[in-house]
Formats: sequence, structure tokens, C-alpha cells
Amino acid sequence: MNSNKLKSSYEFSIAPNSVLALDLEGTLISNAMSQIPRPNLHPFLTNCKQAFQRIVIFTAINEERFRKIAILLSDEGAAPEWFKDLEYINWSGEHKDLNFIPNSNMSRTILVDDRVEYIQPSQIDYWLYIPEFAPPYPGADNELNLLWEKLLKRHSDLMK
Repeated sequence: MNSNKLKSSYEFSIAPNSVLALDLEGTLISNAMSQIPRPNLHPFLTNCKQAFQRIVIFTAINEERFRKIAILLSDEGAAPEWFKDLEYINWSGEHKDLNFIPNSNMSRTILVDDRVEYIQPSQIDYWLYIPEFAPPYPGADNELNLLWEKLLKRHSDLMK
């Protein structure tokens, strides 16, 4: 498989009322300072947009900082144009509580994050782990491909 392509042999349609909540730092990019996009970010996001009714950003950085990073990633072609307009979830406290996502059904929501300590313990079943994208930032990082395969399994469950 070409490392620049995200594989998918699965035909899918948008799962009704589904929400995909994505962390930013360590998940989609390195961090808010270096802003290195994870390999395969653009095709990963494109596939997610085709499978989930709603995609939201659920990150510890503030919205203004997220918007600047999202614009940069979109302008550089590392992320789709629509990425800069993603819904941003404001939250507070120690955990990313899915109840912060307005007009969503928790049972139809998936949270992707690299840090278990941010996950509300009672909502661990709605979390998908991705290893942190950290130095030395391997160009051969295949984690978004692996995550996509996990998301396809969850997507299939949402379609039932």
C-alpha cells in the first residue's frame, strides 16, 4: 500500500446522527507549536467526512489557536478546505465529556484521542485510542490508516 493513500475497501454511507470528535495535538498534528501534520491526514479527513454526519474538534487548545492551525493546514493542502470551518467544542474540566457536544447522542459518538487521561471514565467505550504523533515524527507513520480501519468497524455498528 502506498503510504500516501488511505486504503478503504469498504463502501459506506453517512451514519445517521453520527458524530466523530477528533483531538488535534498528538492525534492529527504534532502539537500547536510545530504543527506538523500526521501522514495521510488529508485522505483520512476526507474519508471521515463521507462516513460521519458530523465531525467536531475536541481539543485542549483554544478555538482561536485551532482556527489558525486549521487555516494553515488547509492552505498548505495537508487538510481539506472544510477543515478550517469544523465545529469547535468548548469544554472545561479535566475530561472531554461527550455531553459538551451539543445536539448529539453519546451512543452515536466516537471520540479519537491520544491521551486516556482526557477521557471521561464513564465514556471510555466511546473512545478510540491513537498513539501520540511525537518526535522524531516518522514519515512512515501509519496510525491514521490503522485508525481508519477501527473507525470502519465502529461505523458499521452505527449503521445497524
